[in-house]
Amino acid sequence: MHSRQTGVSALGSLWLQSLRLLLVLSLCQFINSYTEKERARDLMYRYPLIDGHNDLALQLRILHSNRLSQIDLHNVSKVATDISRLKAGHVQTQMFAVYVMCGAQQKDAVRLTLEQIDVVRRMCTEYQDFELVTSTQELKNSEMRQKIACLISIEGGHAIDSSIPTLRMFYLLGVRSMSLTHTCNTPWAESSSTLYNVFQRQNSSLTHFGKAVVEEMNRLGMIVDLSHTSWDTALTVMNHSKAPVIFSHSSSYSVCNHSRNVPDWLLRELKKNGGLIMVNLHSQFITCRNQANISHVADHFDHIKQVIGAESVGIGGDYDGAIGFPEGLEDVSKFPALIQELLKRNWTDDELADVLRRNFLRVFEEVERVRDQLLFNHPSEVQIPLEEVQNSCRLDLRNPYPRGILPDKSSSSTAELKSLSLLIQASIFLTFFF
Repeated sequence: MHSRQTGVSALGSLWLQSLRLLLVLSLCQFINSYTEKERARDLMYRYPLIDGHNDLALQLRILHSNRLSQIDLHNVSKVATDISRLKAGHVQTQMFAVYVMCGAQQKDAVRLTLEQIDVVRRMCTEYQDFELVTSTQELKNSEMRQKIACLISIEGGHAIDSSIPTLRMFYLLGVRSMSLTHTCNTPWAESSSTLYNVFQRQNSSLTHFGKAVVEEMNRLGMIVDLSHTSWDTALTVMNHSKAPVIFSHSSSYSVCNHSRNVPDWLLRELKKNGGLIMVNLHSQFITCRNQANISHVADHFDHIKQVIGAESVGIGGDYDGAIGFPEGLEDVSKFPALIQELLKRNWTDDELADVLRRNFLRVFEEVERVRDQLLFNHPSEVQIPLEEVQNSCRLDLRNPYPRGILPDKSSSSTAELKSLSLLIQASIFLTFFF
């Protein structure tokens, strides 16, 4: 009987020790998790995020026809972005994309772009939580005032309709960044996508006019964005630009071999350029599948850091532009979870301060420094040849045709007009002499 009691007592003691150990381990895990969560929050409080890409403006057009009076931007349904969630995600500066679909190319892309600039300007001036900024100094001042700074970026060079004066006018309206292509080629730059079979060329990089666009962006102080461009176009731009460039929302091709991502050799060229890749969080660009998690996203950060260093990495969420985001990163309020994961992977506070904010500020300041160097350069007057644009909607500025004589729209119209002109001259000659 005594031995049985002793055995039970020993078993109970062992059970209690196991329970204590389990509780201690659980408590340690809780404390570590809590510490990392708080570290992430504290870090983002000191270095609030500059996010490189957000398509809320597109959703405002699709869902509300840009009628801001019908919604409250503090809380917006059916989107991943609103003021409340931006604050929860510690987003201090948001680059809002002005995007019009490639189907507008050769049609009303400029008008649609103006309308999208208008809606971004309105929301960033009509809401006190936002502040429209156009320079690094204004961005820093906005942080001090605890505002969410709005930077306007055009997504897709087709928005300027192959017109450098149009580019300048967009700059005057506050645009400070432009991606050279979207999912369609422009007459002067190639896209990474083959979705649209337009402006196909044997030389798939950048035309003479395309280089003039880059030069004018350097002169103006507008950031050149290479997300969506082909690798050849991106390489040519990096070799030609006097200022650093960005990929505002692209990820690592080595981790997920999607055409929208950036291969290691091009990352190394970006490093030489002094530029920045802002990692896209869309699941398709993270795992090349519809499902992903925060760990998969962190794999992209780890790989890019290994290739070119943390000083070349940023964050470009792509919320409200793409459909499908990793579990735990469903909207803009979830950015702290990503920082927490990177802390678990031994990213230092200094490295994450770069990723969150300082890398983008460095690039933007260098773009402004190059602008100041080019202060005495005249505005570009380079024009694209009409045959490269191939746009029947463009007016060919020539002297009007003689009264009553209209050009035939067929391919033989030029020859027929020449024949008609000769016939008229012959008639005058015969009338005069006979």
